[in-house]
Amino acid sequence: MKIKIIKSGSSGNCYSVFDGETKILIECGITIKEIKKALDFKLYDISGCIVSHMHRDHSKAMPDLIKAGIDCYASIETIEDMLLSGHRIHQLSPMNTFCIGTYTIMPFDTQHDCAGSCGFLIQSKNGKKLVFATDTFYIKYIFKSINIWMIECNYSKELLYKNIESGIISPAIKNRILKSHFSLDNVKKFFQANDMSMCEQIYLLHLSRDNSDAKLFETEIKKITGKPVKSC
Repeated sequence: MKIKIIKSGSSGNCYSVFDGETKILIECGITIKEIKKALDFKLYDISGCIVSHMHRDHSKAMPDLIKAGIDCYASIETIEDMLLSGHRIHQLSPMNTFCIGTYTIMPFDTQHDCAGSCGFLIQSKNGKKLVFATDTFYIKYIFKSINIWMIECNYSKELLYKNIESGIISPAIKNRILKSHFSLDNVKKFFQANDMSMCEQIYLLHLSRDNSDAKLFETEIKKITGKPVKSC
C-alpha cells in the first residue's frame, strides 16, 4: 500500500491509501481545495472516504466530497452531527465489515470524548493489512499480521506536565488530553501487545504541537518494535 500523509494534527487530518487499484481517503479534516491540490486535482481517482469521528479536524470536507460525487462512510453519530443525507453517505458500525473497491474494511470502536468514534482495519485483496487509529486514549483490540500501522502518538506525559508547570498548557486542558488522546507510553504498550512480525512501516499520527517530540517518539517506538517509524 502507498500511503500519502496529506495533513496530520489538530489543524486537520487527511491521508490517502492506494493499493495499486483502489485509492481511498482516511479522514477529510481539511478544505476540499487542500485535498484537490494534494491529489493533483485528480479527485476522480478517489473511490471513497472513511471518517473516524465527528470532530471537524477529521470530518470537515465531508459535505463537499459528497457534492463532488465521493462516497463517504462514517458512524451514525457523525452523520447526524454533520446533518448529512443522500445516497453518497454510508453509515458504518463497529465490527461490521464493508468494501470499497479492492478493500475490505472493518471499523472498531475507539475511546474518545465523542460518540461514534472508531478506528479501521483495512485489508487489500493483495493481502496487505493496515490498522488506522487516532484520537483515542486506549485501544482494547489485538491485531495480527499487520503490515502498516497508522497510530496516533499525541503526547508525552513528561512534556505535558512540564508544559503545565511552565504555564504553556492550562491545567484545565490536562484531563481532556489524558482522556481523549494516545500518549507515547500507551502507544508503546499497544505495540508490545501486538504481533509486529509482518510490520513494514509505522506512521505516528496527530502529534501535539506543544507536548510531543517527533525524534524522541520515533526513537522510542523503533527501539521496542525494530521497525521503520515515521512521525507525521
